[in-house]
Amino acid sequence: MSPLILQFKQYLLFEKGLSPKSVEAYIHDVTLLEDFLNHKALETATLENLQNFLRDLVEKGVATRSQARIVSGVRAFYRFLLYDGTIKDDPTLLLDAPKIGLHLPDVLSVPEIEALISVIDLSTPEGHRNRALVEVMYGCGLRVSEVVTLRLSHLFFKEGFIKVLGKGSKERYVPIGDMAKKMVSLYVDGARKKVKIKKGEEDYLFLNRRGSHLSREMVFMLVKKWAAEAGITKSISPHTFRHSFATHLVEGGADLRAVQQMLGHESITTTEIYTHLDKDYIRSNIAQFHPRYRN
Repeated sequence: MSPLILQFKQYLLFEKGLSPKSVEAYIHDVTLLEDFLNHKALETATLENLQNFLRDLVEKGVATRSQARIVSGVRAFYRFLLYDGTIKDDPTLLLDAPKIGLHLPDVLSVPEIEALISVIDLSTPEGHRNRALVEVMYGCGLRVSEVVTLRLSHLFFKEGFIKVLGKGSKERYVPIGDMAKKMVSLYVDGARKKVKIKKGEEDYLFLNRRGSHLSREMVFMLVKKWAAEAGITKSISPHTFRHSFATHLVEGGADLRAVQQMLGHESITTTEIYTHLDKDYIRSNIAQFHPRYRN
């Protein structure tokens, strides 16, 4: 790894506070550029060099979404060099990223949420944990990484909030509803007390049978299992609960800025995807119920 890329890695880890997985993706993107430049000094790259790099990605058949991600990583690298004083001009300023179009994620309807919840077996200790898990994911709109790292000390039920550790170690406070509070309290006061907790894991809210906090992969497998048992054919993941949370809020008339804060989005533009989902929802309802839309 070249010294500049190593400095960039340390910046992402220690100053930006990104997760190791995110840092790895950024470093991968910049390394691709370095390889394309045949180890020409990265700080001397021009806009033309970068355009040729992007053209090379297209010729190699790299997917449009992957191209966009790589360009994003390269831009972050040159912004770092500018911030660090290594370069005086950012060569990515006029670099056009590929247009990837609007991606509307799958969303569960309220009846589908209820159907999925109904298949959770509450006769087992894990069932109470799982019910609480779903209520928190859907009721608070958390990312899977946020829900598995949620801690007992982050629960402020008296005030009606939980503290969430989001991307880049940024904290935010999210309201928690009565149903989620009820199911979490039942789990904490009941099934969780029967688990032999490993040292260092005592403050994590959601635990597995071995007394460690749940992994992202475990939550993913559980969601897939529940969806299959509920007869839901949509392609869903833990993130689907977050999308459903936001979509149902927007459909209900919630202020977009409030939804942005609850989701922890840095930019309102990211949250605006849910206004598009809402328009599709409205359009489908008109098509279903308006006499002039019927065949």
